[in-house]
Amino acid sequence: MGIPQKSTKTKTRRRLRDLDQIKEDLRSPKHLQQHKATKAAEDLPGLGQFYCVECAKWFETEKSLVAHRKGSTHKRQVKALKAEPYTQKEAEAAIGLTTDNGPRHAARDMEVEMENPEGTAT
Repeated sequence: MGIPQKSTKTKTRRRLRDLDQIKEDLRSPKHLQQHKATKAAEDLPGLGQFYCVECAKWFETEKSLVAHRKGSTHKRQVKALKAEPYTQKEAEAAIGLTTDNGPRHAARDMEVEMENPEGTAT
């Protein structure tokens, strides 16, 4: 018999921090220290000495950390961190929760003009 819900356990085991959490780590050293304080050093690779802030990953040796920083996954993560995060207003607009009613009024005015052309007499 296998491990119950194995796929769920493996997905949560490899779960990393979100981009907004990493950005907060970069902005505020206090936020990063709070995150590091929640992890026991003896449970971390390399006893928690080698940490890539941009990717939120721990490494065994300094050599593996340097090799990681030269790699494409690290560079991709740094590029993603440079982009501005979406605001709540942008997220609501993406799903259609906007209150922009401007163009609808213009369309209604056009219909009225088409019904009553100015050149005709009644």
